[in-house]
Amino acid sequence: MSVEAQRTLTIELDVDQVRQTVGAMRTAISSVIEGKTEQIDLAIMVLLAGGHLLIEDVPGVGKTMLAKALARSIDCTVRRIQFTPDLLPSDITGVSVYNQETHDFQFKPGGVFANIVVGDEINRASPKTQSALLEAMEERQVSVDGTTHRLPPPFMVVATQNPIEMEGTYPLPEAQRDRFMARIQMGYPTRNAEIEMLDAHGAASPLATLQPVTDGTTLTRLASGLGRVHVAPAVKGYIVDVVDATRTNTDLRLGASPRAGLHLLRAVRVRAAMHGRDYVTPDDVQALLGPVLGHRLLLTSQARLAGRKPADVVRAAAGTVPVPRGN
Repeated sequence: MSVEAQRTLTIELDVDQVRQTVGAMRTAISSVIEGKTEQIDLAIMVLLAGGHLLIEDVPGVGKTMLAKALARSIDCTVRRIQFTPDLLPSDITGVSVYNQETHDFQFKPGGVFANIVVGDEINRASPKTQSALLEAMEERQVSVDGTTHRLPPPFMVVATQNPIEMEGTYPLPEAQRDRFMARIQMGYPTRNAEIEMLDAHGAASPLATLQPVTDGTTLTRLASGLGRVHVAPAVKGYIVDVVDATRTNTDLRLGASPRAGLHLLRAVRVRAAMHGRDYVTPDDVQALLGPVLGHRLLLTSQARLAGRKPADVVRAAAGTVPVPRGN
């Protein structure tokens, strides 16, 4: 068997297992979150891409429930951090405590030391406390008192936040928003989905009976294989051109960063595998522009007054970039 044939066979096997794993996770999470297949798929996609997820919407639409269901579907360590105005950075990262018996300092890990970290209502904590996650999200490590502590793989932060217009919220720092691979909005359920929710959640929460369908080791192995999903040079150029188009758009005072392009590349590889392909198409890129780029952009005052939304500006910027033909 040639090297190219071996490469193709390996990718096909990886893609097949990705689809099976994603299907099992989708089914498990859908038993808790009714009628939100698109949001569930995007959450799973970010997990396999090695990114972090920001879930934003008004209270009561299932943000925290989605985060918990995603975590429960995986056999790994999970920690939940409730962000409040009095939360300290050391509550997240950990602190060194002096042990009088050993006459030495011992490190007590904070809430970030887990495979899946659920940060509930992250924008109710002060910007200083929010920023305690920066190193962990980017470098998968925490530095306390001059000592670096590695975080266990896989590592993912799933944060929920209320819209910044809600009382008692602080806007996320730009640097932290940029570290989230994607942002999703739950939206209100359809009438039928809401009736199903009343039936399913009326007596007891189905979250209590949700069983893991995969584990952290399997996800880490699948994620490493997804780097072999083929991205043609023309598609890579398309990603760079779309990201660059946001930087020159007159409706934006801050466009997408180079990190945004990297996150988009990783996400489209996972999307291709989830659709049974070992190559990325421009359609994959276009489908993820809003979730991956929208939350990173800062509108100008004039654009905000005109009622424009980041997703609309992203689509307009992408419309100025020629779409590559073929794979």
